[in-house]
Amino acid sequence: MSITRRDFLNGAALSIAAGLTPAAQLAAQPSRYPPALMGLRGQHAGSFESAHALAREGRRFPIDRGPVEESYDLVVVGGGISGLASAWFYRRARPSARILILDNHDDFGGHARRNEFTLDGRRIIGYGGSQSLQSPNSLYSPVAKGLLRDLGVDIARFESAFERGLYPSLGLSRGMFFNREAFGRDVLVTGEPPGANADAAARRNAKPLAEFVSGFPISEASKAQIVALHAGAVDPLAGKSVDEKREILKRTSYRDYLTKICGCSEEVANCFQGRPLGFFGLGSDAVPSAEARDLGYPGFAGLKLPSGTNAAWQEPYIYHFPDGNASIARLLVRSLIPGAAPGGTMEDVVPAAFDYSALDRGGQPVRLRLDSTCVHVGRDGDRVQVAYVRRGTLHRVESRHAVLACFHMMIPHIAPDLPAPQRAALAKNVKTPICYTNVLVRNWRAFANLKVNSISAPMAFHHQVSLDFPVSLGGYRHPRDPSEPMLLHLVHVPGAPNQGLDARAQFRIGQGKLYAMTFADFEERIRDDLDRMLGPGGFSSARDSAAITVNRWPHGYSYVANSLYDPDDYEDSVLKLARQPFGPVAIANTDAGGDAWVHFAIDQADRAVRELVG
Repeated sequence: MSITRRDFLNGAALSIAAGLTPAAQLAAQPSRYPPALMGLRGQHAGSFESAHALAREGRRFPIDRGPVEESYDLVVVGGGISGLASAWFYRRARPSARILILDNHDDFGGHARRNEFTLDGRRIIGYGGSQSLQSPNSLYSPVAKGLLRDLGVDIARFESAFERGLYPSLGLSRGMFFNREAFGRDVLVTGEPPGANADAAARRNAKPLAEFVSGFPISEASKAQIVALHAGAVDPLAGKSVDEKREILKRTSYRDYLTKICGCSEEVANCFQGRPLGFFGLGSDAVPSAEARDLGYPGFAGLKLPSGTNAAWQEPYIYHFPDGNASIARLLVRSLIPGAAPGGTMEDVVPAAFDYSALDRGGQPVRLRLDSTCVHVGRDGDRVQVAYVRRGTLHRVESRHAVLACFHMMIPHIAPDLPAPQRAALAKNVKTPICYTNVLVRNWRAFANLKVNSISAPMAFHHQVSLDFPVSLGGYRHPRDPSEPMLLHLVHVPGAPNQGLDARAQFRIGQGKLYAMTFADFEERIRDDLDRMLGPGGFSSARDSAAITVNRWPHGYSYVANSLYDPDDYEDSVLKLARQPFGPVAIANTDAGGDAWVHFAIDQADRAVRELVG
């Protein structure tokens, strides 16, 4: 399917404008392929309305009406990586089990979302959510490593699939964009020195720090402060003990540390405001200084604290499929439902075309039912009763066991019989809003002209704009010449920074902002940022953009304990209570692990299944 800008306006956009959700588009055209749908994807229209009616409006569905339609050994609520892994572990324990997986989206994988584009007969694959396997050699448990191995994933293969030297070989480097709204004028500065763990290729085109900072549109005094932060010649907490320093860093935001402890200007603080957004979903005003120090942010060398280097951050960030962790979800689905796709390796899953009509066929032991929002889970003797809404109709099924691999904050609404303390603990997980946008451009000459491959913009709408990861795998070839089509990856994290609000309040405000924005709103901001950042290199969004897919995740990352707002025993007081099983029902998902890592999704699935079957 060709998806030029004209095709988009004449196709998906008109369908959406006419009121058809992606699910309705699929129903009207069964041959359509969810990864290739455009417009507002992620948590798309049609995927959240029943859940919002239950959780926000207090609607109660007539769950006692109508017969129980089907019976299973296991029902899994949530078709993300944790839900799919739960089904995989359960089937390994009980090979003859009948399993139903329910998911409210029109595609499986949860936040591990695949985006596909076709331009002039060439297929371009990108990721619309969960990016990469983070530090698998250091962070992954034997269970997580074992599952990847059983799925055919060879971690070492990424060392050759990810071409770390491609962009440096073209003279490209990282850059920073300073927008006129915050800094008085639009300026792109390239040649940013990489972090301490960067390899030689990434350092090849970097400028000396002072030269790089000299291009910032800030005062000379502020430039000197940034250079001094990196030098670390002064201890801003002189006279404090090691324990006192660590406690101050835990309880002080990085922005306050810069301005109130290091004496930096607001200009300096603005240069770092949006840098943590992609990792924490929060700006420097709400990220503890201790976390900023762990990630290598400047200003801490003078404290002379023990390094405490985390081995995880020494691993290169290369463990990435062309569609991100969507390939992990696809490997799980293909293992659970062999008829869904051909092949059997990590290589052939990349180009594989999945047959969505095979996901929910009668008679097969594992069924994956999309567009199905769970609205009730309850116990009836030794059985679990599950009710869900699909295309406006309420359905009921029963099972011997259930795994809730859905959002923690939804569980109190769909399982109201849980003890009140556990419901309160589950509700503390307020997920991080985030938006991943893929823009297909006809070429990337502007990046080559500007000598940049990744741009951070600490005060702009999109805080990150970059060329896609250079991964070639399974016959899929990443663009290598600037004249070829390329996916640009843009990241936007909404919130309410610098207003004294805690993380949960900022997340809730950001969620509302994402839901309120239309595709036209996003497109306007996308084109504005790209034209301003890349225009000096010859880029024109009107001419060079071929397609846009906005992956909107109002409920994105799992909530992470934040020492500015949460007690030190968050793991014991909240997470362990929240994920307790109740009879034949167990709880999985990354929310149960306290961070949005793939290995957490796998480990929590394993724990949940063991609680049910040993």
